[in-house]
Amino acid sequence: MAAESNVITKAQIAKVRELDYVQLFGENITSLLNMLGVSRKIPVTAGTVLKVLKVSGTLGNGIVAEGDIIPLSQYKTDWEAIGEATLLKWRKATTAEAIQKGGYDQAVNDTDAKMVKDIQKAIRTTFVNSLATGEGSASGTGLQAALANAWGQLQVAFEDDDIEAVYFINPQDIADYLGSASISTQSAFGFKYISDFLGLGTVIITNTISKGTFYATAKNNLVCYYVDVNGANGIGDVFDFTTDSTGLVGFHEDANYTRMQEETVAVSGVSIFAEMPAGVIVGTISNP
Repeated sequence: MAAESNVITKAQIAKVRELDYVQLFGENITSLLNMLGVSRKIPVTAGTVLKVLKVSGTLGNGIVAEGDIIPLSQYKTDWEAIGEATLLKWRKATTAEAIQKGGYDQAVNDTDAKMVKDIQKAIRTTFVNSLATGEGSASGTGLQAALANAWGQLQVAFEDDDIEAVYFINPQDIADYLGSASISTQSAFGFKYISDFLGLGTVIITNTISKGTFYATAKNNLVCYYVDVNGANGIGDVFDFTTDSTGLVGFHEDANYTRMQEETVAVSGVSIFAEMPAGVIVGTISNP
């Protein structure tokens, strides 16, 4: 006998779950980009070369005799390739036996949710690690002095711009302030952050950075490139991924009857980095 009309099928439920995951992912990363002040969110195709702006040159001799011509300092800017935009792929499979033993929610839904968190963590870690190539430096005795010195360096690096600073700090370096001051933290895409910390800018708390080290840059120095899952060189014409409106991430669930397992495939190609390494401060905090 044929199924009743308008009956809710397993495929429809799977589609709803996929939509939940991509919408949550999209909302979370949008919150992150808003918090970071990233206004440039640029779709690219896989294989596009990503570049950063490098400044090089030589300072002229400042010792000049009275009335003599002051020698010119020579500087130039070049675009330096840092890699290619890549569509990353993840897959998770859950056997029929695991589903039978733990139930569908535990075996599939809960592990899908954990995979989404791990994907977000991978994007966060890659982003923070990319700041380690910053070319500026600052240091100070104690957190406040170190951040203040970095703030000053950023004002010099971006002297023609009205900037907002953002800092990335290990939680152990900020623990004293969190314990003794009236400070509230917020969260975005798995990051905890504090707005207008000590009047210096936004502080992002992350274990990715070692204690005693921090990164700082201007928000307008950050850019997000992403491979649009819907238009990734025809991928959307072949594969049936559920995506959010921007195409930042794609999810698909399906049953593999050959192996009797439920499979979840996720794809994303998000890259966040500082466009000008000379505008990134790698700082150190000394004990008072």
